Amino acid sequence: MLVLVFIAASLLYQVESSAGTKGFESIPQALWWAVVTLTTTGYGDVYPATPLGKAAAGLIMLFGVGMVALPAGMIASGFAEELSRLRQQETAAACCPHCGKTLE
Repeated sequence: MLVLVFIAASLLYQVESSAGTKGFESIPQALWWAVVTLTTTGYGDVYPATPLGKAAAGLIMLFGVGMVALPAGMIASGFAEELSRLRQQETAAACCPHCGKTLE
């Protein structure tokens, strides 16, 4: 993720600095945009102005969603499956192992 942040900042700096876009005057300034964009926060204080910059930003945003949002959903799904499995084990443990009737 850190490598992608630096690549995104460098790419947008190259595209937008020649157009004089505010917030892309240097790579460290472009890092702010890259971090905010790739973490899907999107404050809107710095954004590309050129068509090429907007196209590059769109691709970078898709990478941000793929690197942050999609794995988070997969992890949450794994936790839900494990919780379901544990609940099934608890239910099975409360039954008689010989006849299967619920123990009270």
